[in-house]
Amino acid sequence: MPEDIDLPRRRLFGSALMTLAAAPFVSIGPAAAQTMAAAPAKSNASFGPLKQIDAGDLTVGYAEAGPADGPVVLLLHGWPYDIYAFVDVAPLLAAAGYRVIIPYLRGYGTTRIRSEATARNGEPAALAVDTIALMDALKIPKAVIAGFDWGARTADIVAALWPERCRALVSVSGYLIGSVAAGKKPLPPKAELQWWYQFYFATERGREGYSQNRHDFNKLIWQLASPQWQFDDATFDRSAAAFDNPDHVDIVIHNYRWRIGLAEGEARYAALEQKLAQGPVITVPTITMEGDANGAPHPEPAAYRGKFSGPYEHRTITGGIGHNLPQEAPQAFARAVPDVAKL
Repeated sequence: MPEDIDLPRRRLFGSALMTLAAAPFVSIGPAAAQTMAAAPAKSNASFGPLKQIDAGDLTVGYAEAGPADGPVVLLLHGWPYDIYAFVDVAPLLAAAGYRVIIPYLRGYGTTRIRSEATARNGEPAALAVDTIALMDALKIPKAVIAGFDWGARTADIVAALWPERCRALVSVSGYLIGSVAAGKKPLPPKAELQWWYQFYFATERGREGYSQNRHDFNKLIWQLASPQWQFDDATFDRSAAAFDNPDHVDIVIHNYRWRIGLAEGEARYAALEQKLAQGPVITVPTITMEGDANGAPHPEPAAYRGKFSGPYEHRTITGGIGHNLPQEAPQAFARAVPDVAKL
C-alpha cells in the first residue's frame, strides 16, 4: 500500500484494490501470467481539462487525476499513441489514492518545444531528461513510473540513471534501453521485416510520406501492433489529434534515424547515451508486462530478466492483448502499480 495515506483514503484505496484484484490470476513458473479483462465496454471519453507547465526545454501538456497529496504515478505513452492510452487506467489509480500524471511526450498533443533554436531531438536520453524536468517542475521528488513503447524506454532510462527519482517501475516489453552501436547490427530477416517503418523513415520519401499521411500511417501501426484489438474510428481519431503537433514529424523521424546511426544526437546528451550504451542494470522494484498478441517488435522476457537486479516480477497478459497494453487491458496495467510497491 502506498505510504502516507490517511484512514478515509485507506478505505477507498482498499476498495479500489479489491476491484483491481477481481480478475482471475494464475501463476506459470516464476512469472505471473494474469488474465484480466480488456478495455471495458464503455470506456472513459476524456480526461477533462488538461494542464500546462514549463519544464526544461518544453511546455508540457498533461492530464492529472487523483488526490494532490497522494503518492505519484507517472504514466508515459509511446509512438504512435498518446495520453488516451491511459484514459481507463487513470481513474482506477486515482480511486486507489494515487496522484496520476499523464504527460504528452515531446512532439505530441499540447506539449511544445519552447525555443525555435532547440533541436527537434527524439533520442532516448532527451525524453528521459524531459521526464526529470517535468518532475522537477511539479516538485515531485519520487514517483512510480510506468509506460509502454517509447514511454517504457523512457521509464527504464529514468530508473537506470536516476533511481533516486523512481520509487518503482512498470515497463511493458521489459528492458528497452539500447544504443546506436546495437542499432547498427543487422537482425534476422523476420525481425528486420518487423522494423519496416524504421527503414522507410530513413529515406526522405519516408519523411514526406509520414508527414502527408500520418493519420492513416499510424492507424496501420495500431492495427499491426495490436492485431486482435477491435478499436473503432472514434478511439483512434481521439488520439490522432495529438499527431498534429508541429514538431511531431521531426521528432519521430529523428528518433528512428538516430537509432540506426543515420542522425546525430546532441552533445549535451552524449554522456548519458554513453552510460546507456553499457546496458545499465535497473535496481528499483519492477514489474515487466507483455501482451500475448503483441504484433510490434519486442524482446522475449527471458532476454532481459538479468537486467533487473531488484525485486522483480514478469506478467504476461492473455486474451489477445497487443502492443497498447494499458488501453487494451487497463485493469491489468493499473493493478501492476500498487503490486510493484509490494515486491
